[in-house]
Amino acid sequence: MAEEAIDDGAAGGRKRGSKRLIIVGLAALLLMVGTAAALYFSGIASTLLGKGEEKVEKKVEAPPPAPKVAVFYDDLPDMLVNLNTGTRKSSFLKLHVSLQIEGEEDKAKIKLVQARIIDTFQTYLRELRLEDLKGSAGLYRLREELLMRVNAAVAPVKVDDVLFTEMLVQ
Repeated sequence: MAEEAIDDGAAGGRKRGSKRLIIVGLAALLLMVGTAAALYFSGIASTLLGKGEEKVEKKVEAPPPAPKVAVFYDDLPDMLVNLNTGTRKSSFLKLHVSLQIEGEEDKAKIKLVQARIIDTFQTYLRELRLEDLKGSAGLYRLREELLMRVNAAVAPVKVDDVLFTEMLVQ
């Protein structure tokens, strides 16, 4: 009986040792898989294997695109509008804008609808208040509004930007 107890104790110790070995093995395997995944997703693995060098060489070989030459339409007349003050005191806005367009061929198309552009601008500008024009944020909003309106007026021609060449608020 004593021999059986000794044999059972040795077998129980082996079971516990084998469980620990399996747990340690699984933890090591999980650690290796996690490390490999981290290296792969961070791009370090491709660099270590030499695959990242080919991508760099291809990027260097491609020539940069040629910069677009800015074309400006400056033939819009000065616009003078009285602002919406809500009181008897009048405030005026004198504005001259330049339109940045994609090419010289668009100048003729814009010239044909110039009256529509002026009308659209004047209608919008007359409803502005003096507070709407204060600060750089006010000028940014004004530029964005005018850009949206001029693109609607000259469609299918695309105007890239509205530039203020002269602006006077009195």
